[in-house]
Amino acid sequence: MKNKRITVTGGKGFLGKHLVRKLKESGYTQIFSAGHSNYDLVMREDIRRMYEDSNPDIVIHLAAKVGGIGFNHENPATLFYENLMMGVQMLHEGCLREIEKFVAIGTICAYPKFTPVPFKEEDLWNGYPEETNAPYGLAKKMMLVQSQAYRRQYGFNSIFLLPVNLYGPGDNFDPQSSHVIPALIKKCVEANLNNEKEIIIWGTGEATREFFYVEDAADAITLATEKYNKSDPVNIGAGFEISIKELVGLIVELTGFEGRIIWDTSKPDGQPRRMLDTTKALKEFDFKAKTDFREGLKMTIEWYRKAAGRNSEIVN
Repeated sequence: MKNKRITVTGGKGFLGKHLVRKLKESGYTQIFSAGHSNYDLVMREDIRRMYEDSNPDIVIHLAAKVGGIGFNHENPATLFYENLMMGVQMLHEGCLREIEKFVAIGTICAYPKFTPVPFKEEDLWNGYPEETNAPYGLAKKMMLVQSQAYRRQYGFNSIFLLPVNLYGPGDNFDPQSSHVIPALIKKCVEANLNNEKEIIIWGTGEATREFFYVEDAADAITLATEKYNKSDPVNIGAGFEISIKELVGLIVELTGFEGRIIWDTSKPDGQPRRMLDTTKALKEFDFKAKTDFREGLKMTIEWYRKAAGRNSEIVN
């Protein structure tokens, strides 16, 4: 495995940087990061050029158009089209080139809105996803359909992983597209800097989420790339559940914000509950998350404060 040529799409993004570093630490030396600045993977000609340039044995497809609940609500067509076109064409061109393995990264947003907790892989088709996430979730889910179809017809080795919500150092803190943890950290840190007495949070706080430290996610993807060779989907996550209200309380404590919390209940909560059953990942490729959630949040807050000090654009 260590001599294989590995192409990581989205290799210069949040998860991609951590995964590339993990692969290097694990002894891989031929890693090609396909970033958006060089290849628009919605365009077939760019995908073909990327394959020509990197000549991979293995592709790990991380690249995606993503955002938080507000971004999802405002850009459903963009999220559907760009993620669908990336995934379908990436996998198809990989099959045409007879690469050895394609690792497709899906999303927890593919699960039905009212999936029983913890989410089991066999529940994936038992209903329609939560409405604000559905265009993104279904576009990514089509890679699972394609993966299974191409294995059956062509014997193509592709796998499909379902990560839960990621967080950690290097996350996206842009208020227009960030997910809940970086958005909350940014609100609290900025409120402290600007001596603001209150912050506004979307929803009721009753929804629950599971959060997955980005370095643990990189470990999981590396192990699956090395050890897993079936088309059955596999959840990867930390296996715990916390309400948004509890999350806000924890981030408020860790950032030292002492003002009021105002809940804007006119805004959507998103999916009511999220937590993955991660027993299959442990069984199939011996993965179990290691990072304590509180410690992970501390490291993320520390990274953000340092990064904001170096680059005022992160805060503004």
